[in-house]
Amino acid sequence: MPIPGSGLAKGLAVTLRTMTRRSVTAQYPDVQPELPPRTRGVIGLFEENCTVCMLCARECPDWCIYIDSHKETVPAATPGGRERSRNVLDRFAIDFALCMYCGICIEVCPFDALFWSPEFEYAETDIHDLTHERDKLREWMWTVPEPPALDAAAEEPKEIAAARKTAEKLAAQQAQAEAEAQAQTQEKEGEA
Repeated sequence: MPIPGSGLAKGLAVTLRTMTRRSVTAQYPDVQPELPPRTRGVIGLFEENCTVCMLCARECPDWCIYIDSHKETVPAATPGGRERSRNVLDRFAIDFALCMYCGICIEVCPFDALFWSPEFEYAETDIHDLTHERDKLREWMWTVPEPPALDAAAEEPKEIAAARKTAEKLAAQQAQAEAEAQAQTQEKEGEA
């Protein structure tokens, strides 16, 4: 049977041990914290990959992504071909006052235009300044760390294996064609 008040004594012992330890304070502005490798800070935009498909804006539960675009006509690539039209990005902004950092926009982007950046120092004095335009999002893109290396024991991706097989097949055909061409030139030299 436990002694009455033993729980209180254990609690006080923990408190006394903690009180006698020196507190460790991180001197934040002077010393930057060591963040884990894939920290979620803000969202960076790789503008060249954005096709203005609007998936990120449609899937955002907070509706904090603002995208404006216009259509541009691209001339035909070949003579006699038809002109194409494509979307051109005019504005891409994220309101970080509304964003809940869920990452849905990054997951649904089919063209890898959005990435997590470990950048976390973007506080503003006015809440209206938390809407960051594409220029600022582009700056954050360069702070995105490289993805971790693939597992060495992992199986090669199917796409790469298929591309390698096609390249080897083409190289073999080219080598065979060169061998045949060499044989023909030797025959012609032997006849002459």
